[in-house]
Amino acid sequence: MERRRIGSLGVSVVGLGCNNFGMRLDAKNSARVVHAALDAGINFFDTADIYGAGRSEEFLGDALGVRRADVLIATKFGKPMDEQRRGARPEYIHRALEESLRRLGTDYIDLYQLHDPDPAVPIADTLGALDEMVRAGKVREIGCSNFTAAQIGEAARAATNAHTAHFASVQNQYSLLHREPETLVLAECERVGAAFIPYFPLASGLLTGKYHRGEPAPQGSRLAAGGRTWQLDDAHLERVERLRAFAIGRGHTLLELAISWLLVRPVVASVIAGATRPEQVRANVAAAGWQLSTADLTALDAIVPPV
Repeated sequence: MERRRIGSLGVSVVGLGCNNFGMRLDAKNSARVVHAALDAGINFFDTADIYGAGRSEEFLGDALGVRRADVLIATKFGKPMDEQRRGARPEYIHRALEESLRRLGTDYIDLYQLHDPDPAVPIADTLGALDEMVRAGKVREIGCSNFTAAQIGEAARAATNAHTAHFASVQNQYSLLHREPETLVLAECERVGAAFIPYFPLASGLLTGKYHRGEPAPQGSRLAAGGRTWQLDDAHLERVERLRAFAIGRGHTLLELAISWLLVRPVVASVIAGATRPEQVRANVAAAGWQLSTADLTALDAIVPPV
């Protein structure tokens, strides 16, 4: 599989989002998904301390076992684990890292990401603490998530001024149905040299092909299980149907369109699609092979206009 760069890391262009582990999947089924990803050539696994209240990291670490050295693990900190464990205070970051290392069963994390900006903590303080972890060999690269373009720029300046580690990646929501990063964030990532990692690349399943106008959400699907059927309104589903027709008319699936469209952008390092079954992992990997033309992209802009 093609690989792209996140700082010093060479990540597979299709990764595995592990947010289902510990929530929708138990340890056994999480391991089945992880092993399918390894077999398919995925080397990039993205999780967070908050997923499954820590169980996602535990299940991922257990499933990787002796294969740990063959892969790149990205995890996150900052969203509330409880009233005390939250935010980006330097003293908390050290605790959060040690807890993630323990759950993952490893002594280093390849990409350690701040899950949300913390307005109560100067970004220079957060970067200083993360830099200590990099120098100690416990973290290889650092990243951020849910940052605006202005916050990305502020962090880049703070790292340069203090000669500390800088964010090598930005992880924000981005898909054919959510194109907000195109307004400012993608350009800022390119300017500061940060890779971009889209989360919800399949729009919580809307772009997998399983949802259709006039039909209820499939039982057990993410939107049905999460009580987010409001996303299945006529406006969303009308666009989904048009995108499906576009893909089918060119001999491809909606899933192939969703993933290949994201990978047209060189700043996108890896599409971290989630999965609950091994066959979904294999489908996600196979979906990355469509080389969209300039004419294809223009036609898609007419269906789902840029923000």
